Formats: sequence, C-alpha cells, structure tokens
Amino acid sequence: MTNTRPAAMFLADAPGLDFLNSVAKPTGKQVEWLANGEDLLSWLEQARLLPPETAAWMRANAAPAELDRVASQARELREWFREFVYRHKGGMLAKSALLELAPLNALLEKDETYRLIGIREDAPSGGETADEPVSGLARTTLRRWRSPATLLAPIADAMADLVCSADFTQVKKCESATCTLLFHDRTQGHARRWCSMAICGNRAKQAAYRARMKQQAA
Repeated sequence: MTNTRPAAMFLADAPGLDFLNSVAKPTGKQVEWLANGEDLLSWLEQARLLPPETAAWMRANAAPAELDRVASQARELREWFREFVYRHKGGMLAKSALLELAPLNALLEKDETYRLIGIREDAPSGGETADEPVSGLARTTLRRWRSPATLLAPIADAMADLVCSADFTQVKKCESATCTLLFHDRTQGHARRWCSMAICGNRAKQAAYRARMKQQAA
C-alpha cells in the first residue's frame, strides 16, 4: 500500500512545539506521525533528537510491541503537554505553573545523561601559542539509551526547554481555522500569523484574492 501521509512538519521554531505538531490538520484532515514505534523512531531522527546509530540499534534489538508501547506513552505525553501549552500560550508563565509540571519533572528525573570531553567542532587545526591560548576540547552531553523507554528522554528535554526558554507570550496557533499547528513567533515585531507562508499563508492570500474578485464582480 502506498503511504500517502505527508512528511512530518518542523515549522515551530521550537522542538517542544514540533512534538505537539506530530499530530496535526495541516490540510483539514488529521495526520498522526507517531502511530507506532517505527513512527516514533523516524520522527525522533527527523527532529534530530535521536542519533541514527541509536535508532538502528533500537530497530535491531527492541521488540516492536515494546516500541509501540513507548509510542503510545509519547502520544499520551503529547496530549497532556498540549493542554498545558494551550492554557498558558499568549501570556507569561507564572511560578504557579510549576505545580502543573510535576509529570514532566518526574520524567526528567529518569534521564541518564553524562558529559565527556571531546574535540570541539570548530577546533583550530594548528597548535596553540602562548599569546593566544585556544582549547580544541569541549564538553559534550551524551545519553545512555538502555531501553525503548529512554526514547521519551529527549522529548522531555525539548518540552523542558520550551517551558524554561521560550517566550510564552509568543507561542501561537496558526490563524487558519482548519490548521492546528503551533509555533513560537521569533520574527521581528512578532507579526507571524501562519504555520508556514507556503501552506496556510498562501491559502489565506488566495482566499482573500478570490473574495476581492467576487466583490468587484458584484
């Protein structure tokens, strides 16, 4: 059977919101990108939240039923977080919001990250001088992927980053009545209205044009 599902969308300018957009109605019909375990692995790879070698290891070693179970947990987590975002988008997050985030903190506590020293990506190729000491080393944060359950860890990180770093006054829903995509408006002047000008923005322009033509013809 041909897969007619469109490619996953990463238009939110915030991975935590891209996660919420992993189920959406970009054209009026709902599309689910986390329907099963393979979907979850694929989406995490596309979101750059999961190294390709880890995804390959999971496919080779984890039971499909176990991956499907984690995908189901991811969907439940997504809808819980969606309610939180909708309650608070458009305003500043108050300290009281912390009480609502207990489930997310519980998930973050299970994470197994550690830091190692490695070669910095922009490390100089030559040697150091006494006048300009430059280190070619840097600390890198890594994660132990012990089981499929750890696939929720990078998602929790993305959600926590949104809560702690994003300006919630600029968390918005696409203005199209049929679109459910969310985004973080980082534009100058915060004038962004659409999930994408190529999708809903273009449709709105076409609709406005047709309305003008109809009015002129009347």
